[in-house]
Amino acid sequence: MKRITIDPITRLEGHGKIEIFVGDDGQVVNTYFQIPELRGFEKFAQGRPVEELPRITTRICGVCPEAHHMAGAKACDAVYHVEPPPTGRKLRELLYSTFFVADHSVHFYVLAGPDFVCGPKAPVAERNVLGLIQKVGIDAGKRFFGMRRQAHEVIKLLGGKAIHQVTALPGGVSRGINEEERKHIEAVAEDFVDFGQFTLDVFEDVVLGNQGYVDLVTGSTFRHETYYIGLVDENNCPNFYDGQIRVVDQDGKETAKFHPSEYLEHIAEHVEPWTYLKYPYLKAVGWKGLVDGKDSGVYRSAPLARLNVADGMSTPKAQAAYERMYSVLGGRPCHQTLAYHWARVIEIQAAAERMLELARDPDITSDDFRTVPTATPTEGVGCVEAPRGLLIHHYKTDERGVVTDANLVVGTTNNYAPMTLSIKKAATDLISGLDEVDEGSLNMVEMAFRAYDPCFGCATHNLGDEGSLEINIRRRDGTLIHTARR
Repeated sequence: MKRITIDPITRLEGHGKIEIFVGDDGQVVNTYFQIPELRGFEKFAQGRPVEELPRITTRICGVCPEAHHMAGAKACDAVYHVEPPPTGRKLRELLYSTFFVADHSVHFYVLAGPDFVCGPKAPVAERNVLGLIQKVGIDAGKRFFGMRRQAHEVIKLLGGKAIHQVTALPGGVSRGINEEERKHIEAVAEDFVDFGQFTLDVFEDVVLGNQGYVDLVTGSTFRHETYYIGLVDENNCPNFYDGQIRVVDQDGKETAKFHPSEYLEHIAEHVEPWTYLKYPYLKAVGWKGLVDGKDSGVYRSAPLARLNVADGMSTPKAQAAYERMYSVLGGRPCHQTLAYHWARVIEIQAAAERMLELARDPDITSDDFRTVPTATPTEGVGCVEAPRGLLIHHYKTDERGVVTDANLVVGTTNNYAPMTLSIKKAATDLISGLDEVDEGSLNMVEMAFRAYDPCFGCATHNLGDEGSLEINIRRRDGTLIHTARR
């Protein structure tokens, strides 16, 4: 038995490793996608005033604090039985749409882009953001970095801080915006709509123009038939900030649609002793192991899943791109994992268009942006679509509003099972039979998880005694002196 280890895995948020076991016949026997880090925010939350959690949980991740800020604020709304006024809700969504443009763009241009723009087996020194800019042109690089700067200026204006936002409160937000600020945001949003189209054009010209990458997208190596889950509005269009959770099967047929507060009736989590992540699955189907198909409760979340559960997009430019993608890939739902990248670029355009709609909304400068809670706090669920998938915050409090229990189901956790499946299939197809495994082939295995844009810092859980942190202290000769667990 031969063991191949990829440690650390690269171009993602957080830490992880892949263990690949190859039999004496040269065939891949099994793979393990292990997440060895622990954060423990659910424990941190206990004993804290619940209104602090939208500010505390942003520290889970410096990449997507906006997602935790909004999910936490919406959970607090539910805990205090209060609805934000329209302006408060719209200001939250305006911030969130800005964040979506910025976050998705990082993944396209920095994390995943080098694989399909430079080539999955390009020299590692070239397979990075600098190599990508060299391929697509310096103007594209300037537009990307300029967009990031503008986005964080708007996020700081609306969220109080560029990172770890503070403005969302139970019942709304802590400040509004004036007409001058609105005009600035509108101008930025107009630029972002242009940037979204520019990025779609880059994808069309550079990515779809790479026949080798197109063959990977449409081939069987990166394909799994799973269920899909995502937030939709009343028209079954994706909504990043609010809506109902919709589930469709491998044929695109709706199998469930429910309010986020009902998530425990539909989703359960399976635990394995060798990782700090859990495996969510659909209760109605059940856990059948790490397999796909209709008999398996494994589902997928994030960009491609959101488009698969939707009947269309709510904005015109994104709708045109949506139709283009499915016409090329053979209809909805699409099961090609690498199509996540295409869906993500479409969502950049959708978020930019929504940002512009909100910036032009006459309610956005109203002074009525918060309803002060008066009810006794109890329990509440807040749900948004993080860039990496469905994000759920669930808080329980005592009558004083002090947290007694918290549960976080993050986007990456939702995709842990399909990522594990994708890695095994990629390794089986790409490594089996090779006498020597080159770095390029191992990078193509990494592409199987990279398509999902995972953030393992957000996703890690303490799994109890079996999954506790273990420290072994040894002498220089390797003799074990002491083992500590916590």
